[in-house]
Amino acid sequence: MTGPPPERHRTRNVSGGTEVTEQLRIGVVGAGYWGPNLARNFRSSPDWDLVAICDLDGERAQRLADQVGGVRVVTDLDELLRSDDIDAIAVATPARTHHGIALAALAAGKHVMVEKPLADTGGRGRAMVETAAASGLVLMADHTYCYTPAVLKIRELIEEGALGDILFIDSVRINLGLIQPDVDVFWDLAPHDLSIIDFILPGGLHPTTVSAHGADPLGAGKACVGYLVLPLANGAIAHVHVNWLSPTKIRQMVIGGTKRTLVWDDLNPQQRLSVYDRGVDLGLQALDGAERKAATVSYRLGDTWSPALPEKEALGSMASEFAASIRESRPPRTDGRAGLRVLSVLEAATRSLGGFGAVTPVEADRVLIGETR
Repeated sequence: MTGPPPERHRTRNVSGGTEVTEQLRIGVVGAGYWGPNLARNFRSSPDWDLVAICDLDGERAQRLADQVGGVRVVTDLDELLRSDDIDAIAVATPARTHHGIALAALAAGKHVMVEKPLADTGGRGRAMVETAAASGLVLMADHTYCYTPAVLKIRELIEEGALGDILFIDSVRINLGLIQPDVDVFWDLAPHDLSIIDFILPGGLHPTTVSAHGADPLGAGKACVGYLVLPLANGAIAHVHVNWLSPTKIRQMVIGGTKRTLVWDDLNPQQRLSVYDRGVDLGLQALDGAERKAATVSYRLGDTWSPALPEKEALGSMASEFAASIRESRPPRTDGRAGLRVLSVLEAATRSLGGFGAVTPVEADRVLIGETR
């Protein structure tokens, strides 16, 4: 049992006076795997007053409510959405339910945060994005990794040009399980990597095509091992490897640039980020064709350094960003459009997988054009 819920208001001194900022009120929908993490962070956030837990399983909802300080339990979504003491909801339910819950919440005038993936189809995700925009409400994708200190630093380094132009991204996310009953390994794990790539690249993730290769050596009826290849701007390339069958757990991303290469090892708390001033330089850059093939290749062997990272929980930062976007009437850093860009790649990957790895166009959605930052 935790302590009493935070006060409804928080105060801070501004220019010798006192500014009072009223907390926003939120209900968490879904008390299964991810809901408790959301509830705990909204409960501890100075920006939020956690008002209710909603789940079809009343006993499960009550257990979570007790863990976070005895908040109200609701088993009927409509009842929750009719509540006047709710400003927003956080959705932590299966992806197939996100569309219906989000549209109902938006119709009730509530802001919405949805765990990944945004929806189970691009069409449903698009409807969520368009409805939120038409309603003047915030729709946020809970792309949690984007709020980790490591990924925020990666984005900062890329934006300031520390890596130079991006040449390649290699991302690996493998572990033993958990094999999901309703989705393949691409839809389960790749949203993490795709959302990170979308977040760190200036302009977001807009590949024109994707190629997906998967394997089902267990006979589970779905891909348990998968590889994605995505062409990026200016001839760069991204490769994503996801796997439910590996006896070792690896979460690593290598980002190569014209100036430096960055390695992110999420499982190494002592040195999550390493920046290498090493690379390959091709002489006679102005030459093309046969002349370039004959150019001198040199290898740059410089120093390695590790940026200092603050210790801060990603979900806490996500909760703060959700509140700030509502108060400032602006899109959050990971808005619905970011979630829709990830969905577009996943759907193209599914089509490619059905075509035995064929290079498959990624739908250029009108909702996404010009709406990346």
